[in-house]
Amino acid sequence: MTAARQRIAVYPGTFDPITNGHVDLVNRAAPLFERMVIGVAESPGKGPALPLAQRVELARKAVAQHANVEVRGFDCLLAHFVAEVGGGVLLRGLRAVSDFEYEFQLASMNRHLIPEVETLFLTPAEQYGFISSSLVREVARLGGDVSGFVPAAVAEALQAEWRRERPAS
Repeated sequence: MTAARQRIAVYPGTFDPITNGHVDLVNRAAPLFERMVIGVAESPGKGPALPLAQRVELARKAVAQHANVEVRGFDCLLAHFVAEVGGGVLLRGLRAVSDFEYEFQLASMNRHLIPEVETLFLTPAEQYGFISSSLVREVARLGGDVSGFVPAAVAEALQAEWRRERPAS
């Protein structure tokens, strides 16, 4: 791997929505790399609640303080996206032991598909370890306050989304 590729990290995910845990990982990883690309996957198979363009925009707002971080949407194989942006490191988050088996499988597949790219695992700060996008969506969908789990723009977007889905009776 070239030195230039080693300095570019790719943090892929669906980010449906981006949470404070995701932002925490970006805050800690961004200083380690010359450039960091958050790759927001279209992931139609997961049936995201928010459209890709909105997830990209919300992620951009959440990490705007980092000059070396860019956010891009993608709808192709991760290996192709990583090659397109010149990445040398895949950043992945591990919240709990339960995440490890799935992440280990992904890392092994990625090592096969893009052997020149290393996977780096980071854990979020303890206060974010229980937060997942799916839990945040469920709380928001049922009218709960998610402001402590996501950036303000995300909380507002989720409230607006669920108001559209559940008109007042």
